[in-house]
Amino acid sequence: MAREIHLILHNIRSILNVGAILRTAEGLGVEKVIFSGYTPSPLPVSKQLPHIAENITAKIHKTALGAEAYLDLAATDNILPTLEKYHAEGFQLVGLENNLDDPRLIQINSSNFHSKINQKVALILGEEVDGIATELREKLDVIVEIPMVGRKESFNVSVATGMILYELKCYNIENRS
Repeated sequence: MAREIHLILHNIRSILNVGAILRTAEGLGVEKVIFSGYTPSPLPVSKQLPHIAENITAKIHKTALGAEAYLDLAATDNILPTLEKYHAEGFQLVGLENNLDDPRLIQINSSNFHSKINQKVALILGEEVDGIATELREKLDVIVEIPMVGRKESFNVSVATGMILYELKCYNIENRS
């Protein structure tokens, strides 16, 4: 059975990152994307003034290549009640972070990664520089880290999203060894 994944973009700054994430999410079969905080969101879920929303939508559309039209999109001003709702519906709250000393942390390449991740996942992505806000991080069930071997400290948020979504969605595909 394939995992059900809902993606929560909280305080992602870059319109280009949002577009790339939406294109990847659609390509890998993410069931829903929720925008929160100051993450730019496309119409019809954008809460910006119409002329600003149209500009944001056009920029997201250019990077997403129209993938946003095939996704179930929503936006919220207060993400905490949304996280509580997901918990009540049996979703595991999973955050993507790096360089944390936290007992909930598991590396994506660990042998027990998939046994720690449920079938219903709300995957939370945070701000490009500072990561997931503390008040959201406290609500997480699991924190996933993608280990790096290079000198930089983190992957771009859209690239990291692609890595984790592929691992979560494609783990059980046929012919995988």
